[in-house]
Amino acid sequence: NTSECEKYACCPLPPYLEDSGCVIEEDDNAGRPLRDVCFHLLKLYSDRSYELDQLLDPRSVTCDPLDFRLSWHLWEVLRALNYSHLSQQSRGVLNTSFAAQLESEGLWEWAVFVMLHE
Repeated sequence: NTSECEKYACCPLPPYLEDSGCVIEEDDNAGRPLRDVCFHLLKLYSDRSYELDQLLDPRSVTCDPLDFRLSWHLWEVLRALNYSHLSQQSRGVLNTSFAAQLESEGLWEWAVFVMLHE
């Protein structure tokens, strides 16, 4: 509850934005500020019902919004830990996006493996 000039720490920005200073990068789609994936993991640890869409957003890790590698693997780990409150639509987008990424790299066998998780 402090004003902008009284803040004593920078927001936890993704690694690719760390050198940009103490600014809040706004998400164009939902109006939510971008945060580092570690910040989202800490929030999930403190609140098991924390929204997983923000955590699994590729932009919380990389500047490439179409790079779903870490997001998909992180979702599989969270699923193994019984976090299941990701919507069916978000799961579908995550699986198909990562499968398309693998297929575009010529790794169609792995794309099939990813789609088997659907």
